[in-house]
Amino acid sequence: MSRGLRLALGVAAIMVAAASALRSAQSAAPVDVQLLAINDFHGYLQPAAGSNGRIGGVVAGGVEYLSTHLARLRAQSPNTLIVSAGDDIGASPLLSGLFHDDPTIDALNAAGLQISSVGNHEFDEGWVELLRMQRGGCHPTDGCRDRMRFPGAHFEYLGANVHFDRSRAEPPLLKQVGWPATGGPTTLFPPFVVKAIGGVKIAFIGVTLHETQHMVMPSRILPITFDNEATVINTLVSVLERQGVHAIVALIHQGGTQNPDRDINGCVGFDGPIVHIVHALSPEVAVVLSGHTHRAYNCTIDGKLLTSASSYGRVITRIHLRIDPVTDRIMSKTAENVIVTRDVPKDRAESAIIARYTPFYTALAHRVIGHAPRTVTRQTDAAGESALGDLIADAQLEAARRVAGPDVAVAFMNTGGIRADLASTASDGSITYEDAFGIQPFGNEIFVRTMTGASLLRVLEQQFDGSDTFRVLQVSDGFTYRYDRTRPPGHRVDPATVKMNGQRLRPDTAYKVAMNEYLADGGDGFAAFGEGTNQIDCGSDIDALTSYLSSHSPLTPRRGDRIARDDRRD
Repeated sequence: MSRGLRLALGVAAIMVAAASALRSAQSAAPVDVQLLAINDFHGYLQPAAGSNGRIGGVVAGGVEYLSTHLARLRAQSPNTLIVSAGDDIGASPLLSGLFHDDPTIDALNAAGLQISSVGNHEFDEGWVELLRMQRGGCHPTDGCRDRMRFPGAHFEYLGANVHFDRSRAEPPLLKQVGWPATGGPTTLFPPFVVKAIGGVKIAFIGVTLHETQHMVMPSRILPITFDNEATVINTLVSVLERQGVHAIVALIHQGGTQNPDRDINGCVGFDGPIVHIVHALSPEVAVVLSGHTHRAYNCTIDGKLLTSASSYGRVITRIHLRIDPVTDRIMSKTAENVIVTRDVPKDRAESAIIARYTPFYTALAHRVIGHAPRTVTRQTDAAGESALGDLIADAQLEAARRVAGPDVAVAFMNTGGIRADLASTASDGSITYEDAFGIQPFGNEIFVRTMTGASLLRVLEQQFDGSDTFRVLQVSDGFTYRYDRTRPPGHRVDPATVKMNGQRLRPDTAYKVAMNEYLADGGDGFAAFGEGTNQIDCGSDIDALTSYLSSHSPLTPRRGDRIARDDRRD
């Protein structure tokens, strides 16, 4: 056989082999992958009471039922990953909050959670404590109250936009967490993780909302800044693409709302910050699992699947992905929000975790502190005022006056710090310490500072300095004012209407003002509270609330009409 013939035959053989390989690749079956997603669990190991424990008319939630539902759904697909879009912990009920959320991490480990973005509430006790949640170990002050070493999260926390600046971190804290003063990663947690499953690769990028820096006490996140969500994600998409990873899912702790908000699988009149983020994302991001707003929705925006699973473990989002095994690209994607009903058996492992912690909190939790014949709601009216907000502000004013004197003029409370309605689960209307703790679970101190009337006016204006949102502070009895959002920024509150017990606020007069620790530290962007001087610590907010409930029972709350709105633009 001539050399030319041998060469021709060799080339032909290579071409046949290549064609065969191409046909084999083209005929490879797509890989089906199931994602099971939750968000905003907030330590609700036991089912929530009242409206927080229902989806529509269906009672829902509780980790014992959540874990059972997850296990049943996982059994339907061999290629399943369980993920979360953040706020797994923080603002938690007493059973978890009393133990710095160790029980919740234990419970989510048992439920099989594998990946979670951080949310704003992950930082409630500070970045060092959040690292303990991931790594494990006993609390530095309270230890391990169940006498077992806390193992930490078995799942991976992600925080692509959580930038860590070592130059701003206190050296003792760096030493405590075992980090050098220089060098090392620039994010608190890994920005993404790539999972191989069923022969394909999927990347998960985790971010929290950029506004986290305004929602946590600045002192607890001092070395940290939170970068723009879409910018960070798009940068990482380019990195992943260069690594040959093309199936990309974003876990974003930011969300939106439907209007009306009725169908957990709907996307009606949908709006919110997440919409702008999704529009700005690279088309390579096929799926966005979101949270933060505690709503359930199922949308498609710019070809991207966008979902959220409500809150408190009441809903699971079930996502079905079909992935090309040759290109590793997502061929199709669908989602369904599934209610976590309580008509299934309780997961025994979760029941054991709850039982392990229960003896340490039962006596405190079940102590009756007052009576409420009917629910006192945190639902705000058009002006931003709520019956429960009025009650809490009054409680803090009363507590402040006991310590700082009867001349304390007013107390302010941030609406976001009111986590649940005041509602009794007992037939006699009794309110327990656990009920009160569920309303104010953050453990804030109450401070009194001396502020001028001019500083108070700046506080009021800061409620409305956002272009799209406003955050109305709850105020104590005797303080009244009016505002109009159609007026220019900085002039939305009419100074002539700001009064204390009917007397007009005087800009050059000094007043004693009560506020919680969060506001005093500039939380929610209320920097003007920092202008106060002569700080006096008046005890904890939960003690103020329980004392008020005890001394004013049975409760007969009344709306004080303390805040009035002269426009009705929503």
